[in-house]
Amino acid sequence: MFDLRLDEAADWIISRGYARVALQFPEGLKSKAIEVSRRLSERTGTSFFIVGDPCYGACDIFEYRGTADALVHFGHSPIPSQGDDPDVMYVEAFYEGDIGSHVSAIADSLPHKVGLMATVQYVPGIKRAREVLEAAGKEVLVSGGDARILYPGQALGCNSSAMPGEAEHILFIGEGDFHPLAAALGTDVEVTVLNPITGEHRRIADLKDRLLRRRFAAIERARSAQRYLIVVCSKKGQDRTALADSVIRKAVSAGKEAYKVRMTEIGPDALSVYADADVYVITGCPRIALDDSARYSKPVLTPPEAEIALGLRNWDDYIIDEIRSPQSGLK
Repeated sequence: MFDLRLDEAADWIISRGYARVALQFPEGLKSKAIEVSRRLSERTGTSFFIVGDPCYGACDIFEYRGTADALVHFGHSPIPSQGDDPDVMYVEAFYEGDIGSHVSAIADSLPHKVGLMATVQYVPGIKRAREVLEAAGKEVLVSGGDARILYPGQALGCNSSAMPGEAEHILFIGEGDFHPLAAALGTDVEVTVLNPITGEHRRIADLKDRLLRRRFAAIERARSAQRYLIVVCSKKGQDRTALADSVIRKAVSAGKEAYKVRMTEIGPDALSVYADADVYVITGCPRIALDDSARYSKPVLTPPEAEIALGLRNWDDYIIDEIRSPQSGLK
């Protein structure tokens, strides 16, 4: 159902003569890890090991040097702005099914001008969806993103720059809420999520509204905070040290105390030891604050939300925190 391109990966490993190769998987593909390791080992004779740590995206690429000659990274596409490493192979695990009938079933419920987006596994389905919708008389929009986005229409959990700006409605092809909710927070138009495997479809306006209510409550709790802990993630694709320094300057100018901590894995246990902090501001993955705030005993904010708590931005000017490429002028 998902193309892991094992023959291609084996040929790549053999042609380059790698003796030790690391295999990295997101959570949804880790059940395939042992089988993949076995099949590649049988084909190549190479020594493999599976990276057991959590993996949230190509921003979370394993630092293989010193333990392996190369890395095969499954489930994500490269982030172009991070540069190219010839010893890393990305396997997007594209979905091989035909989503045409699922798109056809909901075409009449969509307005005339429809924008298409998808998570990377379903990016090939954008072409098929476009064909079906245009045959139904729709105007279909697909946009390229900034330098963190490889494919037109591709959405990351931290970057929705491929959002078609003139669309009346977004049809998002993917599973779960993580990525489409990030896209929905970046637009005022309605988003329909289509599960390309089951055909299930739903609109997520209510989910978006509930999340924004939770964010408002977190900001209000933080307004009286005196001691800010600004969290920097050391992962290559999430390190926004300059942004963290900017937040510190703003907090200090507003009469607050501000301190910076740098870590690889950000979570409740890791931050709970800093009990003197009144609020945590996450400059790593924006989804930590948006999705996991209930797991923390202190308010957890994104940098734009910290500006609201500090009185530097109004709630009416709320913006979603995204990690954009430096070329886009946004961070």
